[in-house]
Amino acid sequence: MSILSGSSILITGGTGSFGKAFLKEVLENHDPRRVVIFSRDELKQYEVRNQFNNDPRLRWFIGDIRDEKRLRRALHGVDYVVHAAALKQVDTAEYNPFEFVKTNILGSQNVIEASIDAGVKKVVALSTDKASSPINLYGATKLTADKLFICGNHYAAAYPTRFSVVRYGNVMGSRGSVIPFFRKLGEEGKPLPITDLRCTRFFITLPQAVKMVTESFEFMQGGELLVPRIPSMKVVDLAHAVVPGAELVDVGLRPGEKLHEEMISPEEGRRAVKIAGGKYFIIQPDLATWGYETPADAEPVEAGFAFRSDSNDEWYTREEIADIIAEGL
Repeated sequence: MSILSGSSILITGGTGSFGKAFLKEVLENHDPRRVVIFSRDELKQYEVRNQFNNDPRLRWFIGDIRDEKRLRRALHGVDYVVHAAALKQVDTAEYNPFEFVKTNILGSQNVIEASIDAGVKKVVALSTDKASSPINLYGATKLTADKLFICGNHYAAAYPTRFSVVRYGNVMGSRGSVIPFFRKLGEEGKPLPITDLRCTRFFITLPQAVKMVTESFEFMQGGELLVPRIPSMKVVDLAHAVVPGAELVDVGLRPGEKLHEEMISPEEGRRAVKIAGGKYFIIQPDLATWGYETPADAEPVEAGFAFRSDSNDEWYTREEIADIIAEGL
């Protein structure tokens, strides 16, 4: 039986791409007592409510994670929290830094403090590969949020609440994904713009991301930063998988964009172990006053370990990318 069965779950940013996929999974396979969708946009809530046929297990809270008082009300009686709300566009962050700090950092602090006060059992926060060795403001705000959630366990040490983080790369098929953009250009017979023809990235599907989060609730102690062991892909291979034979145009890296992505830095690699037969990496906390213990199935990584998209030893082929896209993206 799932740990989520019969429980009350709240998801911040629950009307986004991840939120909708998470709702589908938990409603169909985990039998929660209720699921609270906490988000800002009433139109999106209306659309998602209709998508799930007004399932009586769903509760709809209009609210912003910047509003701690509203969060406290929404968290009343909640057992588990998925924190998915964030501002995410790299170039937008460079122009609107204050807003990203308010949502991604101060909003995350509100989630932490309100969860402790409400007696929530477990909180899983969603992170991004851009939080590892960040070079842009978005990544810096997410790295700060990651550290807030890990260190939140110190504040919660005498309470039942525990916090963990899951970090993954770009999500294929999510809102803002490059795949629909490439498709549209391909249908119009236009060349596909590539920020740099040498770019490599980590990509994960929505079902993979959702499974990672639901599994993390099962084994988390609090303090883990969980990273999936996934292949890399070349952006040019992705473009040709979406639009075979398309002309590609090198347009240069955007402000704050990396040539290659990283999910575990060399510094973090010193605290990393493999678990679940190598399916996941865990970056373990530096200092764990709440009683964290290294998992029994943990395997060491090699000295100097880092997990980067250009030096990964597993790669998606163009054909494999096309197969993934054909399965429903």
